[in-house]
Amino acid sequence: MSTLHKIIILTHRYVGIPISILCIIWFFSAFVIIYTGGMPGVSENMRIDAAEALDFERIRLDPVDAARQEGSNQTPILRTFLGRPAYFFAGRGLPTNVVFADNGETLDEISTQQARQIASEFLDIPAELFSDVEIVEAIDQWTVGKNLRMPLYKFYIQDEPGTQVYVSPSTFDLAVYTTTQSRVLAWLGAIPHWFYLTSLRSNPPLWFDVVVWTSAIGCILTILGLILAFTRFRKNVRPFSLQRAIPFVGMMRWHYILGAVFGISTLTWIFSGLLSMDPFEWGTVRNEINIDETVYNTRPMELGAFSSIRQLSRMAPAEGEIKEVSFSMIQEQAYYQITSSTVIAPLSNKRERLSQPYFADSQSSADSVLVHADSLQEKTGFDTATLIERLENFTPNADIYESALLNDYDDYYYSRNNQLPLPVLRVKFDDPLDSWVYINPQRSELLSLLDRTNRLNRWLYNGLHSLDFAFWYHKRPLWDLGLIILLAGGLVLSILGFYLGCRRLKQDLSSLFFKTG
Repeated sequence: MSTLHKIIILTHRYVGIPISILCIIWFFSAFVIIYTGGMPGVSENMRIDAAEALDFERIRLDPVDAARQEGSNQTPILRTFLGRPAYFFAGRGLPTNVVFADNGETLDEISTQQARQIASEFLDIPAELFSDVEIVEAIDQWTVGKNLRMPLYKFYIQDEPGTQVYVSPSTFDLAVYTTTQSRVLAWLGAIPHWFYLTSLRSNPPLWFDVVVWTSAIGCILTILGLILAFTRFRKNVRPFSLQRAIPFVGMMRWHYILGAVFGISTLTWIFSGLLSMDPFEWGTVRNEINIDETVYNTRPMELGAFSSIRQLSRMAPAEGEIKEVSFSMIQEQAYYQITSSTVIAPLSNKRERLSQPYFADSQSSADSVLVHADSLQEKTGFDTATLIERLENFTPNADIYESALLNDYDDYYYSRNNQLPLPVLRVKFDDPLDSWVYINPQRSELLSLLDRTNRLNRWLYNGLHSLDFAFWYHKRPLWDLGLIILLAGGLVLSILGFYLGCRRLKQDLSSLFFKTG
């Protein structure tokens, strides 16, 4: 046996002991993540469904009056707050100011009692069930990585699910929602799988290095194992017999067989997990053609164009209620974006992870509509020829060589749960990075920009990690069955590797101490 071969064996055997522990954790937690999603939180759908309907009869201030009252040049959002219609300025993690639409009263901070009322209305749980409140000054396990401004009010609720909620006094909303079940599932799934321990995740550079280096070492050890599976195979057995060609017995034989069968899938999962951290920022959009949202509107926001807001009450859907109104300038025209809720969704944060680099939060739902501010007519879509022409005029350094209106997802713009809007306009440019742009024709907005590197990253990360290939991704339970088999194989492989490595280490240490003695 050559020296190099011995080094490969010893490295795979002993360095593999701690790495196999991580692989066991990764494979087991992957089972949980598939069916429970990520960390507990508050999704946009949860927030909309829990919101109280707007009472347009109580509105006395137009958006321009509210902006003048607040002294802001920000574009507000109208929603119900503490039982009253109110304009929210800023938000999205930034400090929020509120101007009540009924009397012009302003609010720039909330009390503990008001925070309790916000949580009570969101959860539809009586305030008397809120037992304790804690002021969270630093990030903890359930706020880490969420880019929330501290402090937060944390409420403990005496109910059967063991609910705990965080209310942000800076953005006036429910920031995090957890139950006993969601916390337990997070500890079994997302936290170990993503290394989301507070002490580690609160130090992003350290967290990045730990994930990248452990994944890189895992890739190397898996490759060494595949090399050994090839080199230890007895190819010269005569007469050839597969049983005799495998030079091991007992559990070591099973480790060898599982490594030969599931080694490639194990390697691709660890490697794609490494790519999820975007090492060297190789998957970052280069934006060679330099497109931004202004391509579809060159006119500044004019809040004075939205003086008809009190007339929006008649735009409510037949079986729903208007929950929120935002204000947009699209192709130099003023539009209300009305969000309603017709189906009350369960309080769940399970959501498909999407990898596309979005310019805008464009998870448009069927219950969100555009209404022209002058005519109060619903806008059902924008002319695709105009969208393409504006895009072409905005990018003089590149030409469009193909455009298509897609009524179904393609390999780079897709969602199993229909979270992304359809139809979508796909435009391809002849720039050096071969950029593709996806546009929502219902909203006249950019959805994503992908260059050649991003499309490669889609296959190397999403393709290898989620196995979201079209031939089975939308055909559950076929996809589930395939993943369960591959995950189970990798899990058993890792467990056997850990056991065999520890057993051999024990034998070597016993032999060493015996000789020394």
